[in-house]
Amino acid sequence: MTFRYLFGLLWLLFLLPAAARDFPVSVHSCERSVTFTQAPQRVVVHDVNMTAMLLHLGLRERIVGYTGFTRSKHREQWIDQALEGVPQLASRSASIETLLAADTELFFAGWNYGMHVGGPLTPATLAPFGVAVYELSESCSWVMPQQRASLDDVYRDLENLGSIFAVQGQARALIAQMRSRIAQVQQRVGQALHSPKVFLYDSGEDRPTTSGRLGMPQALIDAAGGVNAMGDVAASWTEVNWESVVERDPEVIVIVDYGPLTWQQKRDLLLRQPALKGVRAIREQRFVVLSYVEVTPSVENAQAIEKLADALHPQPLEGAQP
Repeated sequence: MTFRYLFGLLWLLFLLPAAARDFPVSVHSCERSVTFTQAPQRVVVHDVNMTAMLLHLGLRERIVGYTGFTRSKHREQWIDQALEGVPQLASRSASIETLLAADTELFFAGWNYGMHVGGPLTPATLAPFGVAVYELSESCSWVMPQQRASLDDVYRDLENLGSIFAVQGQARALIAQMRSRIAQVQQRVGQALHSPKVFLYDSGEDRPTTSGRLGMPQALIDAAGGVNAMGDVAASWTEVNWESVVERDPEVIVIVDYGPLTWQQKRDLLLRQPALKGVRAIREQRFVVLSYVEVTPSVENAQAIEKLADALHPQPLEGAQP
């Protein structure tokens, strides 16, 4: 009797879809462990880079709404096309009421990407309503100690999302593709004798917004064979003063192409900034343009590293294969 019962149970388990057999699953989200008993069917995602992650994983049908960006914030037409018919729930941060009205099962966001320490929308405030939260790994520096941003943050997010939604195969494929492309870049720039100093310019006229060593640009610049001019700043996305840019004298400036100003307008603003006239990157007008999705944690980070490496090391490196 016991044998027949066990045999029948095993047979039923065999007949279950593979996705059902994967649960329950637990993943680490910053300092928390989050358990899912089934793959979420109704997801609200904050910001365009996290939305792109879900789209790359083939999860378009699970997205019931997005927050934190409008079509003027970014230049990624493919994302706009993929989101056709998906409602924008808030151009900035959502509210608890907004998420509950959408019958949200999972909120994919981050610290300073839709959530703020002590703010109204956090994993703790959403827990009583049964809304799970997965936090963007790069953003964990706002709530726990981290040394510097790493591409491992992106790989971790893809792996965890693969487990949460039972799409591990798609996640592994994306990670393998990213690793392969980045490895090719690093093999090439690893032969360089010089690592150019890079300043990332996001926005701002009185005080520029940039990224210190806790933001994803740190990992991108490292992988592309450069040095983050603000790598000594223990911050993620942050404001600095123009004097600190002058002191570091960057050789290349990365302009983030998003928002109300075009990248050309941002470039012209930098060229007009009196304090920067002696900076090498300004004198030589060495600019690299990357999109918002490329400089924030995303699958597009591999593409950003390729572009950045080409700009930092435009000449064939000694000993490189033709």
